[in-house]
Amino acid sequence: MSEQESLRCSSARNRGGVQRVEGKLRASVEKGDYYEAHQMYRTLFFRYMSQAKHAEARELMHNGALLFFSYNQQNSAADLSMLVLEVLEKSETKVEDEILESLAKLFSRMDQNSPERVAFVSRALKWSTGGPGKLGHPKLHQLLAVTLWKEQNYSESRYHFLHSTDGEGCAQMLVEYSTSRGFRSEVDMFVAQAVLQFLCLKNKNGASVVFSTYTEKHPSIEKGPPFVQPLLNFIWFLLLAVDGGKLTVFTVLCEQYQPSLKRDPMYNEYLDRIGQVFFGVPPKQSPSYGGLLGR
Repeated sequence: MSEQESLRCSSARNRGGVQRVEGKLRASVEKGDYYEAHQMYRTLFFRYMSQAKHAEARELMHNGALLFFSYNQQNSAADLSMLVLEVLEKSETKVEDEILESLAKLFSRMDQNSPERVAFVSRALKWSTGGPGKLGHPKLHQLLAVTLWKEQNYSESRYHFLHSTDGEGCAQMLVEYSTSRGFRSEVDMFVAQAVLQFLCLKNKNGASVVFSTYTEKHPSIEKGPPFVQPLLNFIWFLLLAVDGGKLTVFTVLCEQYQPSLKRDPMYNEYLDRIGQVFFGVPPKQSPSYGGLLGR
């Protein structure tokens, strides 16, 4: 038997073992023996980890968490969800779409107001980063953003869209946010903030996509450019200026549209940062980008 065939047989045996164990645990949960089942899951987790059976441990904890969620056993489910992350961290598992989707699925089942959910997201993003100083994998941010959008948690959804590469999804969410929660007089402000924040995060493509999609799909915005709203015209010109890279154009643009930019005190702070990133403007003495991430 070749080494590859041997590994396949070993994997099949392990999978069969996991399935048998899962059958017994499922029977305990269905009988309502939640505490005993939870403790057994934990025992098996540590046993598998000590044997370096990382894939089996992760699969068992993931399926167990979903099982507990289906019986509304939120605490047990959240605990097993955290153990899924522990496997990923300790086994140094590489980031793959399938794993990110499984984490997003666990997130979607968690109680929206639970502190465990906040802890889970923070830890999942940290694992997905793959390097220090980053804010999480864009794909995971996108999956989290979509879940939060479905829950109508628009502000948190926007935060995660900003750190994804899904400008189109972000725009569609913002259209819904604006039409359901915003005033008609603010339709331009919803997209202006998002575009400026995307540019601050050096995501020029995301900024362009969110602007074009939002202005095209929003029912209260007439076809442009040019637009009826001066702020939308400013954003349109700004995106062209960023492409051109000419500081004089950027400076004149910011001066000409000051009346519109004064509508939100954060706009000029964002523009200071955009000036540094795209036009080589030196930073001010004490920059303050408190709202940069949109939380």
